[in-house]
Amino acid sequence: MKYMLLIYGAEPTEPPSDQETQKIMDEYWAYEKAVADAGVWIASDALQGIETATTVQVRADGERVVTDGPFAETREVLGGYYLLDVPDLDSAVDWAARCPGARYGSKIEVRPIMEFEAP
Repeated sequence: MKYMLLIYGAEPTEPPSDQETQKIMDEYWAYEKAVADAGVWIASDALQGIETATTVQVRADGERVVTDGPFAETREVLGGYYLLDVPDLDSAVDWAARCPGARYGSKIEVRPIMEFEAP
C-alpha cells in the first residue's frame, strides 16, 4: 500500500547555522538511504519556502483566481514529503517516526494514497 508522509514544521524566523543545516541534512540522507535500501521508497522532495508558493482557485463562475503565497494563514508549513510503498499503516507510521522531520518539524502526517483503475 502506498502512503505519503507529509513533513510539517514551523517556518524558521532565522536561518540555521551551517553546522546545524549539515547535521540535519546528514540525517535526511541517512533516512533516504534507509527507505531506499528497504525497498519502500517511491519518491521524495523538499519544497521551497512559502514565499515561492502560488495558490490557484477556480470559482463557481469559472473565474480563475491566482494569488501569491499559501492559501491558509498558519504557523506550520508543508516542507516536503516521502512517498512509500509499505505493507500497512503500522509500517508507514514506523517509517514516519524514523524521519528526521518527526524530530525537527512539528509533525509528520501519514496519508494513504487513493488508487484508481482507469475505465
